[in-house]
Amino acid sequence: MRVLHVDSGRVYRGGQNQVRLLLRELAREPDVEQRLVTRAGSELARRVAAAGIAVCEVPWAIGLDPRAWWRLLLHASAFRPDVIHAHDGHALGLAIWTKRMWARRWFENDAVPRIIATRRVAFPVRRASSLFRADYVVAISHAVRTALVAAGIPPGEMSVVPSGIDPAEVRLAATSPFGLRARLGLPDEAPIAANVAALEPAKDQATLVRAAQTARALRPDLHWVIAGTGDEHRSLAQQIGALGLADRVHLLGQVDLADALIRESDVLVMSSREEGLGSVVLHALALGKPVVATRAGGLPEIVPEPWLVPVGDAGALAATVVQALAHPSPSPFPLPPQFTAAAMAHGVLAVYRSLL
Repeated sequence: MRVLHVDSGRVYRGGQNQVRLLLRELAREPDVEQRLVTRAGSELARRVAAAGIAVCEVPWAIGLDPRAWWRLLLHASAFRPDVIHAHDGHALGLAIWTKRMWARRWFENDAVPRIIATRRVAFPVRRASSLFRADYVVAISHAVRTALVAAGIPPGEMSVVPSGIDPAEVRLAATSPFGLRARLGLPDEAPIAANVAALEPAKDQATLVRAAQTARALRPDLHWVIAGTGDEHRSLAQQIGALGLADRVHLLGQVDLADALIRESDVLVMSSREEGLGSVVLHALALGKPVVATRAGGLPEIVPEPWLVPVGDAGALAATVVQALAHPSPSPFPLPPQFTAAAMAHGVLAVYRSLL
């Protein structure tokens, strides 16, 4: 079985880490031959190549870059994949174009590859989405599947395969010292609630900041850190200043040692309005940390009900975080076994085989 993976590689976040883990696990399968087409010089290209997996680096400056499409077509013509697995929306668009060219003009005598798309977000699906032209869709959570069905994609043309992590890899990465309290000038015993996410409206860190204001009366020594970059940075900084929380809420920017930061924190907090699944929650559970989250998207599929709060409810978020601080590590709930990289690869491989 030949599989050509495609990812735009624009950033390296949770989704791209899932691609890396999937390729690493599939490389253990003797009947799978695979390659990755992604943006030249990207972090994804570097990490996948370091794992000994073939990477085809292409120029990819804009979403539907015609240069990337042309190179994808050339790589597909040389590799002759059975499956083209697109891991983001732009990758799917180029994969659809490639299939059309394959079927109509170039390779009439060859079997046309099946196009599989992974959907990682629970946002409503646009009517013009390329998802309607994929042969099959892999949803990373039941919440994502619900959004796909609501958009009109046939239930028989999709499966839920949850994201997964390598717990041993996460724990090893977390052993690197981050020095969180020293960086912030805090005493060793200061409690810290951490949010690790892009600064974008869907992650709703504005509610987290309001929760910090409420929690100040409940737990005056509690500090909050937000690790990530994005368009909401300026508005969050202004909100923190306006609420007089500059000494309690700390914007850390991009953090390379995210697992170490989580290990040195006391609780992970997810304030999201929308969340496909929330792979960072899996990292926290692998590190034995309690998690407090909203009921957004796929988060309730990981986090038990006592630790969930309504979306946008800053008061409930604050109260539940303070309650979680009373539960020292390990976490009151473990990492469920279906959320490992091996389980994810097993599910995806079953999808490939069902289509061939």
